[in-house]
Amino acid sequence: MAYKPDPAGLKLRLVAANWLKAVLGGEHFTPLPAKDLPDGRDRALAKNLVTTALRRHGQIDVMLAELLDKGLPPRSGTFEAVLRLSLAQLVFLPDLGAHSALFLAVEAVKRDNKARHLAGLMNAVLRKAQANSARYGLMDDALLLPEPVRQRWTGLYGADNVGRFAEALIAGAPLDLTLRDADPELIAALDGEVILADSLRLESRDRAVEALPGYDDGRWWVQDAASAIPARLLALPPGSAVLDLCAAPGGKTAQLGKAGYAVTALDNDARRLERLRANMDRLGYAPNIVEADASSYAPPAAFDGVLLDAPCSATGTFRRHPEVLWHRSAGDIAGRVRLQQSLLANAASCLKPGGTLIYCTCSLEQEEGELQVDWALKALPELELFPISPEELADLPQAVTPGGLIRTHPAMTPGSGNTGMDGFFVARFRRTR
Repeated sequence: MAYKPDPAGLKLRLVAANWLKAVLGGEHFTPLPAKDLPDGRDRALAKNLVTTALRRHGQIDVMLAELLDKGLPPRSGTFEAVLRLSLAQLVFLPDLGAHSALFLAVEAVKRDNKARHLAGLMNAVLRKAQANSARYGLMDDALLLPEPVRQRWTGLYGADNVGRFAEALIAGAPLDLTLRDADPELIAALDGEVILADSLRLESRDRAVEALPGYDDGRWWVQDAASAIPARLLALPPGSAVLDLCAAPGGKTAQLGKAGYAVTALDNDARRLERLRANMDRLGYAPNIVEADASSYAPPAAFDGVLLDAPCSATGTFRRHPEVLWHRSAGDIAGRVRLQQSLLANAASCLKPGGTLIYCTCSLEQEEGELQVDWALKALPELELFPISPEELADLPQAVTPGGLIRTHPAMTPGSGNTGMDGFFVARFRRTR
């Protein structure tokens, strides 16, 4: 058989299709390993294709309904992923070229035993999409959010804010760093803006994180500005014993170390703890690292403070992980709510009388935030609410609710830029006995 070299760009398309297929199947969106595409430019292009397909998922759904009279073919391998990537390119990334979108799509499905019989359908569908690409490009941004999500969030945050959520979904997230030291020379070298306390925002992401000034010296770590708020609210004396539950990958652990606390960092995932350990080594912090179940951990001695960043739906991170918009059901959230309650109860048991408990989630759902506070105050009589004052968040007082809780969302804009922040919920409790 004669050798047939791969058409230029086909490997990238195949890798991107398998990456997207995995996410569509329920896997978490994670960075592509360098071994899959050794050239960094290829990885960047693959990421751009996949993230555009995920961010535009709702609009692409509308296109698919119009373009496929009989719906998506069942048991068709990578057909759907290749088609979504190609529609994303045709309509939303036109600079990449319409010809390559069609050609590579057809070639990609020919390489898949489960999809090769659909090469003709792929070609026909994409040619029809190409003819309608201008109209598709004008679709309503309201389609970007699943209808149940849009309705729910409109009730919670208002139509104007939810409109900005859709804009934030397309814009993606800037790179936020937490500074170990606020050296003006370092800030200038990073070309960022201090937006909240020691959070620095880099609007441009034209350099790899590891190539940024100060990385090798451990002078900062990556952490969204919203995620950096909870640890600052413990407000305990230096040297206080603090337990960081569900600690990996360690951004909040590093904050607690920076504050001078005696930190115990706990997580139940050995691989995630390895990442935490590596991060602490780079930053020069040395917490006591414990592998255990946060819902049943019994410490040898009670703590002055506990920080619980509880596992949740993560809907507040949709700018970085657009797949959460489509992967989270009411049942998923209910299961996480039960886990959060178990973790809250055990976190309270790890506290000394008079100790402080911070509960937080990267969720925009009331069930994982405000309603958990209501549950805790009824179910855990040893806890009382320790309200957060606007003065404690002087750079973002609008995030503090009248009841002394914190609720951030992607339409809130810290600093002078136009980009928002993750959705986060924070409550502070005190153990009374």
